[in-house]
Amino acid sequence: KYLISIGRMPDTDLLVPLLPCVRVPGLGDNVYKEECCFSFDTPKSDDGLYICLSTFLGFNRKYVELFHETTGHKLFLHMKQIKKILPKSEEASPVEKKKPKRLAIGIEGGFDAANGEKIEYEDVNELVILPEFKVIGLDNIEEIPSVVLASVSGILASTSASKKEEELSWDGEIRPVSKHAENLQQLDNGVKIPPSGWKCCKCDLTSNLWLNLTDGKILCGRRYFDGTGGNNHAVDHFKETKYPLAVKLGTITAFGADVHSYDEDTMVEDPHLAKHLSHFGINMMNMQKTEQTMTELEIELNEKVGNEWDLIQESGKNLKQLQGPGLVGLNNMGNTCYMNSVIQVLYSIPEFMERYTTEDRCRDLFKRKLSTLANLHSNGWSAAKASNEIQNRVLESSGDFSIQLCKLGLALTSPDMLKHQDSTKQEVTSCSVTPRTMKRIVGRGHPEFSTNRQQDTHEFLLHVLSVIERSEHKNGSVSPGEVFRFMVEDRIECQASKQVRYTKRSDYALALPIPLEAAANKAAVGEYQAVVEANKKDVSVKVGEVVRLSIPYTACIEAFAHDELIQDFWSSAVKEKAEAKKRTRFVTFPDYLVVQMKKFTVGEDWVPKKLDVSVEMPDILNLNDLRGGGLQKDETLLPDIEPPSAPPSEPLIEIDEEAVIAISQMGFPLARCREALVATGNMGVEAAVMWLMENNTPEPAGAAAAQPSGASDGNVASIVAMGFTEGQAKKALHATGNNLERAADWIFSHLDELDSIEVDTPLEPANQVAAGDTPMDTSANHLKDGSGNYELFAFISHMGSSTMCGHYVCHIKKDGRWVIFNDEKVAESEQPPKDLGYIYFYKRA
Repeated sequence: KYLISIGRMPDTDLLVPLLPCVRVPGLGDNVYKEECCFSFDTPKSDDGLYICLSTFLGFNRKYVELFHETTGHKLFLHMKQIKKILPKSEEASPVEKKKPKRLAIGIEGGFDAANGEKIEYEDVNELVILPEFKVIGLDNIEEIPSVVLASVSGILASTSASKKEEELSWDGEIRPVSKHAENLQQLDNGVKIPPSGWKCCKCDLTSNLWLNLTDGKILCGRRYFDGTGGNNHAVDHFKETKYPLAVKLGTITAFGADVHSYDEDTMVEDPHLAKHLSHFGINMMNMQKTEQTMTELEIELNEKVGNEWDLIQESGKNLKQLQGPGLVGLNNMGNTCYMNSVIQVLYSIPEFMERYTTEDRCRDLFKRKLSTLANLHSNGWSAAKASNEIQNRVLESSGDFSIQLCKLGLALTSPDMLKHQDSTKQEVTSCSVTPRTMKRIVGRGHPEFSTNRQQDTHEFLLHVLSVIERSEHKNGSVSPGEVFRFMVEDRIECQASKQVRYTKRSDYALALPIPLEAAANKAAVGEYQAVVEANKKDVSVKVGEVVRLSIPYTACIEAFAHDELIQDFWSSAVKEKAEAKKRTRFVTFPDYLVVQMKKFTVGEDWVPKKLDVSVEMPDILNLNDLRGGGLQKDETLLPDIEPPSAPPSEPLIEIDEEAVIAISQMGFPLARCREALVATGNMGVEAAVMWLMENNTPEPAGAAAAQPSGASDGNVASIVAMGFTEGQAKKALHATGNNLERAADWIFSHLDELDSIEVDTPLEPANQVAAGDTPMDTSANHLKDGSGNYELFAFISHMGSSTMCGHYVCHIKKDGRWVIFNDEKVAESEQPPKDLGYIYFYKRA
């Protein structure tokens, strides 16, 4: 009867010799039961997932065999989830797109919240013994040793490692309790706040008002990115008094209010808000909401960007959904659209595909990494110690960035993805994966990319190329990112002596300025803005389609090619400061050219903003006229004399941390804020912000290696003032050609290896290009050269008012058609918005 009911008898005798290696997961153990360490296979995949009962590592069928060969571990829990077919409701109606009500991504009520019905799965678990894949069912628990049952139960009941590591959704409404709430100082100054009729005590504003909970002052709030909001009087008051908490008037109800902590620099919860308000005569129970909350304002700001969102996402069009190899989406893990867009473009380039999507090469790389696990079980260690060591080494191998690139590359290009995609919708229209480990590894040690905040996709592209370069260097290979790198020459002509200096540097992107004065439709834009201004208080009036400045791309090229005037240039010919002209030209043209449109700038009121312009970039771009010729026969080089150094007694720059916070509020990374303050001599927020906007192209690590430069004492001192050692400062300056503007960004991107990198080569001054010299040996530096004639194949667009908010989408030309990649959604594009792109990718025609 037993044999008939289950079809086989558990062979418990096979388990006995394996018991010494079986462990029960404890509180400190991580269990990798959601995803294979080396692929995106899950228990929902065709072959399920195999969990080692000793190390608790998870593998698919292919890699569990490799793991067994290198470690000798035999016993695994095979976890498989089988999809259950649910009958469709006869009255089912299409799901309507809901208006977001929460500042959140990936949860109900937020942006892109899932509204579909979930699929149910049936769990099938069994023991498997390798190498024969002998199956032992878990039906008859009386026949299975207790330690094995305890291990299986512990694995099934444990929280998976991926859920421990990362938060799978982002919720901007979850606020921490302020550290000042418990013992907040409140002055006994007799101030009582009326129930209405409020006005800023320093200006005439009657909206966006904040009540300081210490002294009862009513002051206007910050100025927003779009120029609206207050005059920053509440912020200025905090700087003067250090009174930390303020509540937004008009948001107070019986259920709470918006409370901001200027000291903690975030929206917070005040559990004693009722008591703090009553101090000034305000009864929360009697108050009604009269103004938008900060959450509502942020949601409105993310939606109110003209018709940019609709145009870039091609909203309203019945786009054909696509799926298959090269058409796999990437799930948004909470503000990761910037990463998803860059990854999709990189994996559309043959050099990256050849390196990271070839099955044989990837398997060899995995096997080479796992070869260190052999014979660990036979060196006399205890089972627990050996298992921990194996787990650590496997995780170290799976954490190798090259392996993660292979893991992701195979998933994006594999036809098998269509078989085991993890979807929460009944009707599957596209397939996607979630690159959690990639996000964690690429952001490790970086002050911005390790967070869940929105980031600038251009800065991320440079960062990921830097990480790839370091990873490939460790593996003894040349980075495929070299296809982007090119050499430029900077020609500086002293206007006093007419002598010149040529220097060479490498770069990864052509940053094009956008000359607004070159717009051909200024009159039409002026008329449109006048209509908007006249009707901005009447929301019922429809002002029609957005009219934005239209800039010819040729004007952007001309602005780049134009000579730049440099004030206070120290001329070695006249041995004093003089005016100079700088001109940049190409020495080499890369196989793939990245063009960044400099859309993010600072207005006259020092508020960072995004230029809402249209630049129709061409399908064919010819830059051959921008090739440089080096020193000409009729030109004279400036003498190679160092400028006079600063007096030794000059004090080191002390960074104003309040200025750092103020600049970071405008959307810049903290590392760049400190770098800007150092570069501008700590002259204030305005000077630092202007410097940031003029120097917004950090260079990947190693890009300046072809041109080592001496680390000047002044630059070393500037970086030491930021809290680093002299040795670390010299390393950073050496890696970036003594470029102070890039050294700080480099040093923050290499925190995990600062103490291991040594400066092996002498720090010599950069050589100038002499008359008659041939271009540098680009083959030695992996730089390719060819025609400057390019064809557009991809572009990334940004929607929103600043890099701190909004959304990124990419369009890629595949098999003669344009495809839109909008996180997990992949579809054929009908009208690719080539005029609204932020970063364009060209390949040599």
